[in-house]
Amino acid sequence: MNKTVKKMLAAHEHLLHMEDAMVTSHTQRESGEWVQHTLMLQGYDVPFKFRRVKKYKSLQGQRVSLVYYPETTSVAGIELEIMQVVRIKRA
Repeated sequence: MNKTVKKMLAAHEHLLHMEDAMVTSHTQRESGEWVQHTLMLQGYDVPFKFRRVKKYKSLQGQRVSLVYYPETTSVAGIELEIMQVVRIKRA
């Protein structure tokens, strides 16, 4: 774990960190001026979401390191858990 990640985790108690996670699915869709990215990781049933200005090259099959926090969202009246990604890097 590098210094930047350690500082982020120390400053924000709800942040979590995962290294060397395998991406099984990566979708990208435009949402206004942003591109919404959704990742599914091997061994996890929860989507990992983040927004960026541009599309990325597909991360499917790649290993990534993530800094994220758990969040709950409501879709059609059903509460769903998602992971909001703060930082993502290829491992």
